[in-house]
Amino acid sequence: MLSDIRAYLTERGRAPLSDIALHLGVSPDAARGMIQQWERRGKMRRISGSCGQSACGCASCPGTEAGEIYEWVS
Repeated sequence: MLSDIRAYLTERGRAPLSDIALHLGVSPDAARGMIQQWERRGKMRRISGSCGQSACGCASCPGTEAGEIYEWVS
């Protein structure tokens, strides 16, 4: 599943936690645990603000915690 996160974010650049969890078919807490493994390796980071997708509006997306957006670093 870690490689699925890598592929998803290298394609998209950045995404809210809820989108990552939905893509993987897991709970947000489970996705967060996998994301933390990539963060420890320096490959992902949590950013604040919007995910950069004009149609998303992350702050108002249902089920998305404001600011819990992640991006692939390398």
